[in-house]
Amino acid sequence: MSKSLKKLVEESREKNQPEVDMSDRGISNMLDVNGLFSLAHITQLVLSHNKLTMVPPNIAELKNLEVLNFFNNQIEELPTQISSLQKLKHLNLGMNRLNTLPRGFGSLPALEVLDLTYNNLNENSLPGNFFYLTTLRALYLSDNDFEILPPDIGKLTKLQILSLRDNDLISLPKEIGELTQLKELHIQGNRLTVLPPELGNLDLTGQKQVFKAENNPWVTPIADQFQLGVSHVFEYIRSETYKYCHPKLRIRKLCPFLWDEIAKLELLEMAWGNSSRQTTSLVDGLCVYPLRYETQANVYCVLGTVSGTILKESQKVWISIM
Repeated sequence: MSKSLKKLVEESREKNQPEVDMSDRGISNMLDVNGLFSLAHITQLVLSHNKLTMVPPNIAELKNLEVLNFFNNQIEELPTQISSLQKLKHLNLGMNRLNTLPRGFGSLPALEVLDLTYNNLNENSLPGNFFYLTTLRALYLSDNDFEILPPDIGKLTKLQILSLRDNDLISLPKEIGELTQLKELHIQGNRLTVLPPELGNLDLTGQKQVFKAENNPWVTPIADQFQLGVSHVFEYIRSETYKYCHPKLRIRKLCPFLWDEIAKLELLEMAWGNSSRQTTSLVDGLCVYPLRYETQANVYCVLGTVSGTILKESQKVWISIM
């Protein structure tokens, strides 16, 4: 251990200093910092910009920590003992190499800010009690590998900031509409094509609110509203028309490889029962006419026509909208 680190530990102990900053010191193992885990009085520990690959179970000995900063290290795993930090309010684990979070991670009763930006996390990385973190005010999950945001996100009712930028999200759960205190929502740079109508329950269009959604492959009706402005997007998703269209528009999300081909059809025949209608717009057809329900659960059929000829039975396009 370097003399400067030793001096930091000694000064904190002798002067009862509550904050210890060991950022950018080339530390590769916390256990190499002699006396660090004897500083049970400290409330803030900064270890950002080091070379840590793990956090030892001894972290539980720093029982008075309120702020813990591990930003920009090489941490691959966390000990279950981290959930013993009952006073912890701010935890920064951004820019590390986490693939999963430890069992019991959601047992941090005071946590208000959690930064997990720039890791390798996805929806399967979260422990069962993750959404017990009901004191969270800010949750940063940007630059990870989430394809789905679990519906339990709706339990974090105190959230004011939710950042999901640059993941692989293909949908947002309707439960996001339960986050009524949300002031900032960042969903740019994903694979989103539609928005849940329940998002319209939130007020994200005011001068003090932030809603960022660029660089997503939105279906045309939503993309058109974005061209007019965020307030128009929210007005649209709150409309009865959109609430009816939403399940059908999800086809674009679930089957993009089929959509481009179907969209080339000159006519679209929507068939149900013994009757059918024709429309020149796939999206309009899906919004206006109900699709015929087939025998398979949660499966609908779209029949396309080109030059008035209905596609043969064997050429039906089957699309699941679970």
